[in-house]
Amino acid sequence: MQLYDCREAFADTLIELARADQRVVAVVNDSLGSTKISKLAKILPDQVVNVGIAEQNLVGMGAGLANGGKIPFVSAASPFLTGRALEQIKVDAAYTGANVKLVGVSSGVAYGELGPTHHSIEDIAWTRAIDRLVVIVPADPVDTAQAIRAAYEYQGPVFIRTSRIGVPVVHPEGFEFEIGRSVRLRDGSDVTIIANGVVVTRALAAADVLAEQGIKARVINMATIAPIDREAVAEAAHETMGIVTVEEAIVRGGLGGAVAEIVVTEHLLPMRMLGFPGFCPTGSPEFLLDHYGMDPAGIAAAAREVIGR
Repeated sequence: MQLYDCREAFADTLIELARADQRVVAVVNDSLGSTKISKLAKILPDQVVNVGIAEQNLVGMGAGLANGGKIPFVSAASPFLTGRALEQIKVDAAYTGANVKLVGVSSGVAYGELGPTHHSIEDIAWTRAIDRLVVIVPADPVDTAQAIRAAYEYQGPVFIRTSRIGVPVVHPEGFEFEIGRSVRLRDGSDVTIIANGVVVTRALAAADVLAEQGIKARVINMATIAPIDREAVAEAAHETMGIVTVEEAIVRGGLGGAVAEIVVTEHLLPMRMLGFPGFCPTGSPEFLLDHYGMDPAGIAAAAREVIGR
């Protein structure tokens, strides 16, 4: 199974957009290599702005460029883009409605061995709470490339959370990304697994485990968390016996919370929210995901639990 780095899909798509539209500019925080923007800098150096390690200035300059008619893609490591510049994201980008595209790379526990200072597990909760900000967590390179294009076409602020963790392609031929719409990757009538980002492939593997046990699991890629696909969640609540959410993020305020907000107003049923309970120890991404029950066996066990309840 071939694995892909979604940062490459981001950079390649941005190059295509920048070649076709001179309004597209990349704004980075001295992280040309880790964001993969170095590829664009070599081809179109006049459409790249490096502000240095100054994330608050990074977002503020992006908003200024947007006000001047540019379409800035502001990118940095997600823990620093969101953690250091949250006020600028809220005020300069979201409150003003600036046409800024924020791309957080190496999110979640992608920097696993560097520990909690570099883990970005709170970013979904932080950004989802900000009004007017679209929040997208793509699952694979196809999802990522189309999300970048959708953000380019969307008039307003967008946050896209990407990872450096290798993932396979999970979307079928002909897939078309749409902001606010989820994708059903697997049909099932017993239980629903809703995931996004790098753990979608683990959710699909869990569905395979459950299928061997005679349990039909519906798997939904909820790439857009804000605005969330309420219809897909409501259908899952009415049509299956339980919902399990899986996210490479802290469980408070993220995907699980967003789904639960719909469940309590639409149709109550058992839920399990898989994610990180708090600060994570140092360790590889694979170790941390497995340790906190986000391996296929752990997800399948959570699905069986909600069915039993």
